[in-house]
Amino acid sequence: MQGGPADGALPSLVPRARCGSISAMIAAVPAVAFDAVSKRYGTAAAKAVDAVTLNIAAGEFVAVVGASGSGKSTLLRFVNRLLDPDQGEVRIHGENTLSMDKIALRRHIGYVFQSGGLFPHLSVAANIGITPRLAGGDPAAIAARVDDLLDLVRLDRNYRDHLPEHLSGGQRQRVGVARALAARPDIVLMDEPFGALDPLTRDALGSDYLALHRRLELTTVMITHDMAEAVLLADRIAVMREGRLVAVGTARELAASSDAGVLALLRTPRRQAARLQDLMPPLPGEAS
Repeated sequence: MQGGPADGALPSLVPRARCGSISAMIAAVPAVAFDAVSKRYGTAAAKAVDAVTLNIAAGEFVAVVGASGSGKSTLLRFVNRLLDPDQGEVRIHGENTLSMDKIALRRHIGYVFQSGGLFPHLSVAANIGITPRLAGGDPAAIAARVDDLLDLVRLDRNYRDHLPEHLSGGQRQRVGVARALAARPDIVLMDEPFGALDPLTRDALGSDYLALHRRLELTTVMITHDMAEAVLLADRIAVMREGRLVAVGTARELAASSDAGVLALLRTPRRQAARLQDLMPPLPGEAS
């Protein structure tokens, strides 16, 4: 691939000193902490988020799952202050987000939208570089950063001048991930990032992002409806229902839950796998 990493290697974009200083600084402090946060929209009888407490460690990948309307996206938007809770606190590296400037906070937290959320009138390069440009970055440094990020997300540099409408869904989402990483955040928020993609692209992008998460020592919070995706990608899974956090843990820990709803979520990917096993004959090269 032209301009791509040699032998499939991911280029390092985070200086070692930076990784070390972050690890030392927040070793005993969660990267993201929700402390009894609640939110009610207007005069609704029920709270969208109801007294949720959850600590997310630096470098951790947490998937938040639950039915539509369970409060997942509201909780995610507390982190970069797209919404503020009515009660409780959200802390980033120990600091209450209400004490932070909203714009500065958002520029230091990556956000990946469903279907990429790209600006349709901007080229790939302009989309990726928009946050550093708004922060007053040097144009030559931004251009070099864009090239590095295209390599990182495995998208040919020849696409840098293309408009989003000329890209496939998977390519647009790779650009969305690159844009989220442009300002070198240590926290990335992902709102159903792979939900609109075909299965093959979804699987490939999920695996590629997990490699980036580990390589760049990111803290990732991902919203998903797909329990299989959560199990495959996340270190821990947080289950929400009707605004409340009903369980959190690894897949193995959740399997020991006494909550019928949590167990039903875990059974879904197993049931799908069992159906596929019954319906599909062995493929060439597979054992019967």
